[in-house]
Amino acid sequence: MLYDSETARACNIIPFQMEILSRHRDYLNRWVEAGMPMGVSDADIFPAEQKQAGISSGYVLVWVRETPDPAYKVYSRGNRWVVMDAIRDTALGNFTSFADALNMIRPVLPREQNIVAA
Repeated sequence: MLYDSETARACNIIPFQMEILSRHRDYLNRWVEAGMPMGVSDADIFPAEQKQAGISSGYVLVWVRETPDPAYKVYSRGNRWVVMDAIRDTALGNFTSFADALNMIRPVLPREQNIVAA
C-alpha cells in the first residue's frame, strides 16, 4: 500500500498517557497515612513544568523522614507508572498500577486483586 502526503497528514499518532486522577489522590492520602510509621513524611501532587507527549501532566513527590528533600517522584509514562529517585534523578522501576509504584517505595497497604488505584 502506498502512502501519499495526504494520508500521512491524516495519520496523527497520539501517544496514550495516564493522568493522576482523584482516585489516585485518595489512594495517595491513605498510603501516606499508613506509611508514616515506616518513615513516609508527606506526599503531594504537582503539575508538570513542561508538557511532554506520553508523559502525565502531573507527578507525585514523596518525602521521607531521612531527608528534607523529596526522595521519590512518581509519574506515568504511557501506560506505566515510573518511580524515580528524586535525589539522584535515576529510575527505580516502572509498574502497571499507581498502587504498585507506591508499594515499591513503602509496602504499607494490603494489595487487593481489584484495586481502584490503577
